[in-house]
Amino acid sequence: MKATDREMPVKATDRGVPVRTLKVVASLLLITLAAGCGSSHDGETVRPVAADATAAVPRPVNVQDPAEVPSAAAAPDCNPRASLRPQGTLPKAGAMPAGSTMATIAANGRLVVGIDQNAYLFGFRDPESGELVGFEIDMAREMARAIFGDPNRVQFRAITTADRIPVLEDKQVDMVIRTMTMTCERWQKVLFSTEYIASRQRLLVRKGDGIEDFADLANKRVCATRGSTSIRTIAAQPSKPIAVSTDSTLDCLVLLQQHQVDAVSTIDILLAGLAAQDPTTEVIGAPVSDEPAGIGIPKGNEDMVRFVNGVLEKMRADGTWTRVYGKWLAERLGPADPPAAVYR
Repeated sequence: MKATDREMPVKATDRGVPVRTLKVVASLLLITLAAGCGSSHDGETVRPVAADATAAVPRPVNVQDPAEVPSAAAAPDCNPRASLRPQGTLPKAGAMPAGSTMATIAANGRLVVGIDQNAYLFGFRDPESGELVGFEIDMAREMARAIFGDPNRVQFRAITTADRIPVLEDKQVDMVIRTMTMTCERWQKVLFSTEYIASRQRLLVRKGDGIEDFADLANKRVCATRGSTSIRTIAAQPSKPIAVSTDSTLDCLVLLQQHQVDAVSTIDILLAGLAAQDPTTEVIGAPVSDEPAGIGIPKGNEDMVRFVNGVLEKMRADGTWTRVYGKWLAERLGPADPPAAVYR
């Protein structure tokens, strides 16, 4: 048998479908189409589809077009970056202070963290191992290490952008690490750590579309996630773009690829992850907002805030933050220092 006659090894395509499987599916499709032209089934002639027939383009679930733009709730002026100062030295892992929020978590045997599982570079499933990985996943593991001495004693709960505050208010999780912007309005509902990564809102567009900034998006559709600060920022732009909302930023990328929206607008660090997945897109435009991200913690757990801030201080000082940033983000975002802690 000639080498060219042998069955070639199965290779994975970019979508994880074997090439051989694709060839079989394509062959079956051609056979089916050929058989359908003028053939009959159960005594009825199968007629070809009319040339002018149309069908709706499939969409991700829960797309809202136009998006509902919530009005900002009244909130006192504050410095949204200012958190609670750590008290004393960090307790030794495995020996949390009696009666503390951390001791309760230790007694439960795991740290429950709300995360994103669709944000490339930040929180996503590794296609080979199936494990959750990324910058924010490693941040969560460092918090578990500080409590238990074991970075694997963490239970991840995948949540949407809109879920972040409700799961904290209901204390369904111990913390949320999901690029959650600290605002004075949100401080009324939940507590935050100090800033762990800086970001600004920008645009992701298809290359060659001629869009350079929000000024080019008058009456055009711009996508962001429901429950994000990005929706309000889009609606507030002078060019009057039309905000479209989805459950996840990845769904916004799908809509952009399908030409159902003209741009995606959220924080630049998440847009960099989308651009890394689709090289036909690019991050452009001047920043239109400042979006400091903090770890969300339920109201009433002030001791946990001080503890988390102590862990973040340690990560800044011993190089852990820089190592984790370098592992996941430096290639796409360039070198960076950890944001300086701001305390009340």
